[in-house]
Amino acid sequence: MPKIVAILALPGVQLLDVSGPLDVFAQANIEAGRSVYDLRVIACRAGPIRSSSGVRLLPDAVAGKEPAGRVQERIDTLLVAGAPDAATTQLAPRVLDWLRTTAARAQRFGSVCTGAFALAASGLLERRRLTTHWASVETLARVCPTVSIEADSLYVRDGKLRTAAGVTAGLDLALALVEEDLGREIAMQVASQLVMFFKRPGGQMQFSRKGETRPAGRSALQEVQRWVAANPALAHRVPDLAQRVGLSPRHFARLFQAEVGLTPAAWVEAVRVDAARAILEAEAEAPKRVAARCGFANADTLRRAFIKHVGVSPAEYRRRFGGAAQTPA
Repeated sequence: MPKIVAILALPGVQLLDVSGPLDVFAQANIEAGRSVYDLRVIACRAGPIRSSSGVRLLPDAVAGKEPAGRVQERIDTLLVAGAPDAATTQLAPRVLDWLRTTAARAQRFGSVCTGAFALAASGLLERRRLTTHWASVETLARVCPTVSIEADSLYVRDGKLRTAAGVTAGLDLALALVEEDLGREIAMQVASQLVMFFKRPGGQMQFSRKGETRPAGRSALQEVQRWVAANPALAHRVPDLAQRVGLSPRHFARLFQAEVGLTPAAWVEAVRVDAARAILEAEAEAPKRVAARCGFANADTLRRAFIKHVGVSPAEYRRRFGGAAQTPA
């Protein structure tokens, strides 16, 4: 019998969190020449599901109620599709009960993007290893402090649990599930037909705009931070920064870490990486020149810091995010 893949769509669901994985599974049926997957969309309440874009989906069933139409009780793969406000969405107890029961019976279960918050609310993430959208990592960690979140991963497998980082990473996860079921060749054919990477290079941190370098703390510290951001090429040693606010170096370092959450050196490095990202996205400077403009000793130092913060090299970042004319002279 076909494997039933059910996607629970949260209220206000991100449409691609649903349609992306479903298209991957549907293409796998075509490439396999048979109905390997039977696809279903499940709602949290009766009626059409209004997505965040305004498009409405007609569900096959409602979670916690009697199955409708051809939806069967047995579900092989259960995924929860996220929504922009998933972190604050309160799901009905019957939906959470349905999630727990269905996940226990399923071959595998998981989430796409912020769908992880629904799994957390149902208690299905306790002491598990997973990923979610980079912008939701800290919030999910507060909601479910026992989880181990791989912030840079596009998708993570932990026993029966499968989680995807965000939106288009749902396609990466679905393709990995196809490979689990049907093997590498079919999965590669699916990727080819959908014009997507079979294994996408790099992690999700290359897309991150977390804003760690936004000014924080008391006004005197924020003034220093703005000075550093405006002048990343300067040395910015702790004694020099401390002098700008009239504090001893030791007191300044302690105060900075307490109020900003990073040491001055770590914060300065993050600022310099942000400055390098902006140059790589907009200009065609050679690596040595980018390093000098951003305060790094040389191109190798820039590369190491860039990989640590972004997950890819400056050259790879430029190829993926640079403008039309990004070839240095």
